Amino acid sequence: MFDRIAFRYDFMNRFLSGGIDVIWRRKAIKELAAISPQIILDVATGTGDVAIMMAKSLKPKRIIGIDISEGMLALGRKKIATLALDNLIELQNGDSEAINFPGETFDSITVAFGVRNFANLEKGLAEMLRVLRPGGKLVVLEFSKPKQWGFKKIYSFYMKIAAAGIGKWIAKNREAYEYLNDSVNAFPEGNDFLAILTKAGYKDAYLKKLTLGISTIYCASKKEINQ
Repeated sequence: MFDRIAFRYDFMNRFLSGGIDVIWRRKAIKELAAISPQIILDVATGTGDVAIMMAKSLKPKRIIGIDISEGMLALGRKKIATLALDNLIELQNGDSEAINFPGETFDSITVAFGVRNFANLEKGLAEMLRVLRPGGKLVVLEFSKPKQWGFKKIYSFYMKIAAAGIGKWIAKNREAYEYLNDSVNAFPEGNDFLAILTKAGYKDAYLKKLTLGISTIYCASKKEINQ
C-alpha cells in the first residue's frame, strides 16, 4: 500500500495537514535537543523527512532510517542525495519488529506516524528498547483524536470522508486514506500508550498534545545501567 502511494506521499502529508505536519515534526525533534544524540535510528522513516530534519537541526554523527516500503525509501534516498546528506543519513529496508542492529546501538530513536502501523506494537517497542542505549530516548509522533465536542465532529468528518476522497483524487488510492482513518481510530492513544511504553520497559514516559489533540508527541527513556 505504501509503495503505491509513495509518489504522492510527501505532497499528501503537506496538503492534508495544511503544512502543520512539518511543525509537528520539528517539535518532536526538539525533544531530543537536550541530550544531543550522535547515533540516531528513525523507524518507519518513509521518505526520510524526519531524518533530514534531524540532520539539519541536531547535527548528529549518523542517522539510520529503516522502513519496509522500498518505494518510500527510493524517494527518500533521492531527497538525501539532492541535499548532499549521503555521508550522514543511510536509509535501509528494515522491520521495526526485527531491527537488524546489535543491542544498545543508538542514542535516540524516533518514529513519526509509524507506530500505529506496527503489526505487533509491543514487539516493535521491545525491539526499539533493545537497540537503544541506556539513558537513550525514544520520541514517537503519532496521530490522535481531539476531545473537544465540536472540533471532534469536524475532525471525524474530515478524516473519514474528505481525506479518503482527496486520497482517491490525488494519490489514486482511496483505500490507503481510509486505512489512515481506521488506524488512527484503532491506536491506543494518550495515557493508554504511555502505559504500554512503561509495561514494555521504558521509564519517564510523558506526552505532549499538539493542535487541539490532532497529534501527540510521546517520549520515554531507557533505564541507566545503575538504576
